[in-house]
Amino acid sequence: MDRLDNYKPAIRRILAGHLAFRPAEENIETVAICDETGEHYMLLEVGWQYPRRIFNVVFHIRLKDDRVWVEQDWTEYGVARELLDAGIPAEAIELGFQPPEIRPYTELATIAARER
Repeated sequence: MDRLDNYKPAIRRILAGHLAFRPAEENIETVAICDETGEHYMLLEVGWQYPRRIFNVVFHIRLKDDRVWVEQDWTEYGVARELLDAGIPAEAIELGFQPPEIRPYTELATIAARER
């Protein structure tokens, strides 16, 4: 079994955990998207706050190049921290939303260095 296949159940648990929380706004729905074929996992908020349409990507996780890429993260705790808490090693996680030149200086890079 591929290493990334071992991470998929943890990612699905993280998605399910976020689905358990309902947005405070009455007309907003939380939606999880699991694209197992393309290896994309997203949490969305969709609905209306009149007169405005709401379509927010809360987080987007993608499995690519033998790594878990956090492409977007607007969670308070941080989905990368949730991945770490789920047992995914820091060196397997890439913060895609950070510029490449900043990534070596992030908290995640510090944790990965300690794990080595």
